[in-house]
Amino acid sequence: MKTFGGVVLFLDRSDINTDEIIPAKYLTENSKEALKPYLLEDLKLPGFDPFRDTAGIGAIVSRANFGCGSSREHAPWALEAKGIHIVIAESFARIFRQNMYNCGMIAAELPAASLDALFREFVGTKTILSVNIAASTLSFKAGDKEQIFPFVLQDLERALVEAGGWVEYAAARY
Repeated sequence: MKTFGGVVLFLDRSDINTDEIIPAKYLTENSKEALKPYLLEDLKLPGFDPFRDTAGIGAIVSRANFGCGSSREHAPWALEAKGIHIVIAESFARIFRQNMYNCGMIAAELPAASLDALFREFVGTKTILSVNIAASTLSFKAGDKEQIFPFVLQDLERALVEAGGWVEYAAARY
């Protein structure tokens, strides 16, 4: 099973699309690892530098409709190559969400009010996320501040995460 959590990158925007996650010009790469340097290269946010700001990150917190756009599996692959195995948002594009679980990663949904609280409380601090898969909880901590949120993990999603992805899940069962 992958490691979930770590230092959090806050991306305060809705509708971050797959072209911003991994630009289409890199889709000719033939390995996940080859995508790693280009993660979020085309994402435009004030003060955001994809090379500086994604170093050492283990989780992303964003807003609604994360992963919209084309249905390419390369977007979760680029996150995985960078060591980011969980994205937390209000909602996800359906295919992106399923691709995350197919790769053994987590696309956790939180209500807008919970995300507002996270952005208000933790942006600008070194925030560490701890994920308890068994209890389906997300624990955010920075200094003496901590907030814990439950999230929904369906049975098949949990099985895919625990197996390491769809290929591993299927190999163990069929």
